[in-house]
Amino acid sequence: MRRATPLLLALLLAATPAAAQVETREGIALQNQILQLRQEIEMLRRQGVGGGAPVARPSAPVTPGDLTAQLLDRIARLEEEVRALRGRAEAAEFQLRQAREAIEKLEGDMEFRFQQLPGGGARPPATPPRSGQATPPAQPAAQAAAARTPAQALTQGQQALGRRDFAAAEAAAREVIAANDRPRLVDANILLGQALAGRNRHQDAAIAFGDAYRLNQRGPRAPEALIGFASSLAALGARQDACNALAQLASDFPNLPAPRQREAEAVRARARC
Repeated sequence: MRRATPLLLALLLAATPAAAQVETREGIALQNQILQLRQEIEMLRRQGVGGGAPVARPSAPVTPGDLTAQLLDRIARLEEEVRALRGRAEAAEFQLRQAREAIEKLEGDMEFRFQQLPGGGARPPATPPRSGQATPPAQPAAQAAAARTPAQALTQGQQALGRRDFAAAEAAAREVIAANDRPRLVDANILLGQALAGRNRHQDAAIAFGDAYRLNQRGPRAPEALIGFASSLAALGARQDACNALAQLASDFPNLPAPRQREAEAVRARARC
C-alpha cells in the first residue's frame, strides 16, 4: 500500500520544520503535569508507597500497583489533551499559512497588473499634457505582457528561470495559476516552486511543489514535484519529512530516469536519509 498518510500530512503542513510544538501556556502546563506524574511513578517504583497521605478510596486500601495505575491513567488523559492542543495549533498554523499564501498571490497579481500599465507601472505625470501635445504610445513590452496567453506566460517564465530572473519567473507562474489554466497548473506550480527556491523562500517553495504533486500524483512531472518538495524540506531542516517524501518517490516511481535519480540522491544526501 502507498504511504500516503504521512506524506499528505507533511504536504498540508507545508514544510513546518520537524514536529509541531505546543507553545501555548495550556500545553506547557499539561506537559509539566505529565513530567511531574512520571517523576512520581518513578519514585513509587523505587521506594514504594511511603510517607505522606496516600491517595486512597474511602472503602479500600490503595496498593502501590493501584496508585501507579491511577497515575498512568492521569498521564494518558493529559497526553490526550496535549494531542488535542497540538491538533488545534497545527490547524491554526495551516490556516495562517493559507492566508499568507493567498496574500502573496494577490500581491503578485497586483504587481503584474501594475506592470502592464503604460510605462511599465510608472506613475503618471503630475500635470496633464499641454494642448496639442501627442500622448506617447504604450510601450511594446507592456502590450506584449498584457496580450500573452497562459502558454506564453509559462514559456517566458521558464526562460526567465533559465536566466536566474527568479522574480520574473515567479510572476509568470502566478499569472498562469491565477488564470486557472488547468492543463498548465502542474507546470506553473513547479515553476513557482523553482523560482521561490531560487529566492531562498523554501517554505513557500515547499507549498508550491506540494500543490503540483497533489494536482497529479501519477503524472509525468510528479517525481520532479516530489524531489523539489523534499529539497525544500531539507533546506528547512525537516529532514524526516524530506526522507518520507523521497521514500514515497521510490515507492511510486521505482524506475526514474537517470537525471531524476541523481537529483533524488543529492537531496537524500543533504537530508541524511
